[in-house]
Amino acid sequence: MTASAAPPVAAPATPPAPAQRRAHLDPRAVALLLGCCLLWGINQVAAKAALTEIGPLWQAGLRSAVAGLLVWGWAMSRGIRLFERDGSAAGGVLAGLLFAGEFACIFVGLQYTSASRMVVFIYLAPFVVALGMPWIARGEALSLRQWAGLLLAFGAMAFAFAEGFTAPGSPQQWKGDALGVAAAVLWGGTTLAIRGTRLGAAPAEKTLLYQLALSALALCAAAVATGEALPVQWSVRLLGLFSFQAVVVTFASYLVWFWLVRHYAATKLSVFTLSTPLFGLLAGALLLGEGISTRLVAALAALAVGIVLVNR
Repeated sequence: MTASAAPPVAAPATPPAPAQRRAHLDPRAVALLLGCCLLWGINQVAAKAALTEIGPLWQAGLRSAVAGLLVWGWAMSRGIRLFERDGSAAGGVLAGLLFAGEFACIFVGLQYTSASRMVVFIYLAPFVVALGMPWIARGEALSLRQWAGLLLAFGAMAFAFAEGFTAPGSPQQWKGDALGVAAAVLWGGTTLAIRGTRLGAAPAEKTLLYQLALSALALCAAAVATGEALPVQWSVRLLGLFSFQAVVVTFASYLVWFWLVRHYAATKLSVFTLSTPLFGLLAGALLLGEGISTRLVAALAALAVGIVLVNR
């Protein structure tokens, strides 16, 4: 996203200084993270449910397009300049392509595997961030104790979902699982691309708009190329599911997430995302009356210990 034309004799605008990142998560960051994780825990269920009425590529592409327009309107209303030269174009294109690939994997993969299995594989992403961040910011390398906390947190999450893994799977389930792992690598790569390029100093709105604009173009083009049908009529159910994904999750929660990535240590933020699948279970219990097992309570306790170990 560069300016369409620059004055012939004017020097490029001075790049913004890198944001001062906090080494520890304060109560505001924790509250925002938990809110995002709660929404993300519900999101996979909404995406899976909408697949009965809209194809995966159109669903992913159109939600990026709608959310992108909302981000643009939000930035304009707040006087945030999105198209100035600041050296973030290369990082923005890379992050946008990774973002598009991630959601292509998720939405296509949901056709072959369950939402609960998909969400487990997606949240391998914190390991990608933890492995990659020392190459970008030495101050964010995890200690042995923090690695133990990360492993404990992921183990707690996997333990909570182990009951679901014993159910007989379809012959095509491995395809969805593999796409979930690919999505995790791409999500972790997106976070690393933001932190490792000039995009890390850009406003959160610009960071998100790069990804939404490029993913909307790429995913909608892929839907046309593959002949995926676009719904002629949208039911109230589909409108509700799509609006939740586009407005609440893709616009609001992602805007908060990229603001957090700019201001806090990425490794400590990423470990909190491991709570997302368990929030999905809790939401099911509260909204759908599903039972909470002893296994889930034990997993929540282990998850809390893991997060404390990483963030001490």
